[in-house]
Amino acid sequence: MLSLMPIQVLETLAEMRALPKRRPRAVVMTMGALHDGHRALLQSARKWSGVDGELVVTVFVNPLQFAAGEDLDRYPRTWQQDLEMCEQEGVTAVFAPRVDDMFSVGRDITLDPGPLGEILEGKARPDHFAGVLTVVAKFINLTNADAAVFGEKDYQQLALINRMVQQLEIPIEILSVPTIRDADGLALSSRNQYLTPQERQAAAVLPAALSAAVEVAATGGGAEDAVVAAEKELTANELVVPDYVVVTDPLLGPAPEHGDARILIAAAVGGTRLLDNAALHLETR
Repeated sequence: MLSLMPIQVLETLAEMRALPKRRPRAVVMTMGALHDGHRALLQSARKWSGVDGELVVTVFVNPLQFAAGEDLDRYPRTWQQDLEMCEQEGVTAVFAPRVDDMFSVGRDITLDPGPLGEILEGKARPDHFAGVLTVVAKFINLTNADAAVFGEKDYQQLALINRMVQQLEIPIEILSVPTIRDADGLALSSRNQYLTPQERQAAAVLPAALSAAVEVAATGGGAEDAVVAAEKELTANELVVPDYVVVTDPLLGPAPEHGDARILIAAAVGGTRLLDNAALHLETR
């Protein structure tokens, strides 16, 4: 943990554009409600930029990635605690623009995520990834960063951001950080605070499902066997309603017969949608 230091708070696009730049500059994009998962992103970004570099954090609850009826209005907002964490981790500047400033010239043009944005979360939330990629691209332009750090917890989002940067030739390095978990294995998420104590206990079946799948794969099971093992764990608690359990290759293509793979899970626990994923290695029988 770095010592406390003054931090700049930028509230307008003009202020962000005017921030003098000393290379290198890393950015961590958030919707606020920061937790230890975000802290890991900040620490990774600071390690990349070095003590003499810059670290910019964006705090913006992006309306483009919320559908009607989702939790845009009640999404957790913990501004003072967010600033404290940023100060502790040596953040250079926090960029927290208003919605009307971010979209002052309109928001009718968005980035099409392509076929990868139509599966899994993209199927469940059809406009979600267009909203995510549009704002990520805007923040890359506005912050003029050399690197951006994202967590593997939102694995499909990470894959799409990588594809966007590669295909559009955006000059920025994308870094990833493994999922940070609570003591019972549940992936840290700002939405975990929606869970009641009973739901929070039930949610522990998500990491248990991943562990079961990893074990099956490591002992010779194929992709279908891993899915069955995960689904068995997920359906053991009536408070958990699975949406999908899928094994893919690391780039979210079809599951390989053997080699590196990924298992991705989405489930509702009470009224809260939770995501998780883990790396698998499918052994040749």
